Amino acid sequence: MNRFKLEIEKAWNKKDIWTTDVNIKNLVFQVIDHLETGSIRVSDYLNGKWTVNEWVKRAILMYFSVQQMNTIELGGLEFYDKIPIKNKFKEKGIRVVPHAIARYGSYISPGVILMPSYVNIGAYIGENTMIDTWATVGSCAQVGSRVHISGGVGIGGVLEPLQAHPVIIENDVFIGSRCILVEGVLIKKGAVLGANVVLTASTKIFDVTNEKSIETKGVVPRYSVVIPGSYPKKFNSGIYHVPCALIIGKRKESTDKKTSLNDALRTHNLSI
Repeated sequence: MNRFKLEIEKAWNKKDIWTTDVNIKNLVFQVIDHLETGSIRVSDYLNGKWTVNEWVKRAILMYFSVQQMNTIELGGLEFYDKIPIKNKFKEKGIRVVPHAIARYGSYISPGVILMPSYVNIGAYIGENTMIDTWATVGSCAQVGSRVHISGGVGIGGVLEPLQAHPVIIENDVFIGSRCILVEGVLIKKGAVLGANVVLTASTKIFDVTNEKSIETKGVVPRYSVVIPGSYPKKFNSGIYHVPCALIIGKRKESTDKKTSLNDALRTHNLSI
């Protein structure tokens, strides 16, 4: 992978020959093939933190330039695009319900279930995760194992700026219906988000489980139970309520994951 990194970074500054240089095109295709098989990722967990592989995002952007538009026929359906659609799901151990679409260059692990949904290039989905109906997993988003992405969830994608973190959802997370997660937010292991939670990089997250609330942004801590909320903010024309997220409890890390999830949903009467 170090060889790929060095060669992509060297080729990045030769934009005028991307489409004509056969070696550069083959290099880009090889990197996308490795994304497809999961042997490389846009973001890796190293030394206790998530790190962005900017060179992989460069390769994806280069792929859009060097790849030609093609007609893609699926039965009676027709598409016209640069990126092929992922296939051979049976061999990969992935259950795909019509009309789920996953683009080539995304990695989907064995045991994943795709209800009618959309997975973009550069995304990574871990084992035994459920992507429910009308959910979208944006470009480069990283989703862990045993995650439930409920119906209508929007997980934002990111390619530029290159240093920007993708949305990352760690293992054993539950995301309730119609949640929106964008701008590189990090949902840590075991967290539960109730329906309609909206998180951006600037959304305030208040932990209200103690006498005094604690305010953070961008990260939902491990095993947190989160619901949508609002807080008053003064503008020139008056005081209005602005959306936020409230941490109202914790799942029990020590108990069975399914039991822990059911207890969290029941205890906090969470809409999902």
